[in-house]
Amino acid sequence: MNASPSAAPHRQLPAVTRPGAVRLQVAALGRSLAFYEGVLGLGVLDRKGPAVVLGAGGAALVVLNERPGVRPVPPAGRLGLYHAALLLPARADLARFLRHVAERGERIGTSDHLVSEAVYLTDPDGLGIEVYADRPRATWRTVGGQIAMATRPLDVQDLLRAAGGTRWTGAPEGTRVGHVHLHVGDLGAAEAFYHEALGLDKVVWGYPGALFLSAGGYHHHLGLNTWAAGAPPAGEEDARLLEWTLVVPTAADVEAAARSLEAAGYAPTRDAGACLVADPWGTTLRITSDS
Repeated sequence: MNASPSAAPHRQLPAVTRPGAVRLQVAALGRSLAFYEGVLGLGVLDRKGPAVVLGAGGAALVVLNERPGVRPVPPAGRLGLYHAALLLPARADLARFLRHVAERGERIGTSDHLVSEAVYLTDPDGLGIEVYADRPRATWRTVGGQIAMATRPLDVQDLLRAAGGTRWTGAPEGTRVGHVHLHVGDLGAAEAFYHEALGLDKVVWGYPGALFLSAGGYHHHLGLNTWAAGAPPAGEEDARLLEWTLVVPTAADVEAAARSLEAAGYAPTRDAGACLVADPWGTTLRITSDS
């Protein structure tokens, strides 16, 4: 059964809205580059002082901002980033990536989410990274109006067979940021901001302690959870997510989102055709357009 989203009550973002690059604050640029290039297989696209832009196929995916001495993420987490997720074009790519990180001896986790298969890592500062591949959208199911998602053991051997005899040679063209998942302090306040004011659709709301939202019926462009409730928000002296991006089709869509946020009592700012706004826990979202 094909998935259909729960419509936002006030407005909806365009169906083709998608996540863009994430900007991360890290303690040591050289150490982080060894991970993002050597482990994740991203390539350097640009360098500007303490910032490095990395991506695949010419598309910017991760921006690293160095701030020496920032504190790593503690085991209990902080409000802010739970993980940023890189979506690979095909299951065979994920299979090659899984074999690559296993051969390197990286510490990983794996999950089968029904709609996708995923590998989880942490970067040198403890920031969470997911690398995943979607199952065909025609196979996604809905139950009670929600997209059926779960966290089940991954059939690792079955996945590895999808690699055939080919090796991982870096993140392939077509790799993109598939979703961002955040720790928040309260799901009601998060829903008011991201669903009612911004216009993302609720697609999964029955998962314990979590809410998943998207545009266009995707299984999620944004995950929100209260699993680190009671922890402080990440601050200036912490390794953290500095901002994440949503890309909408036109400048008019950017302005419509900004006006909707303003009408709901939030305070977005305009910046060279983009809209920047902080959620209730200080996580900055940049809304920009393809145009």
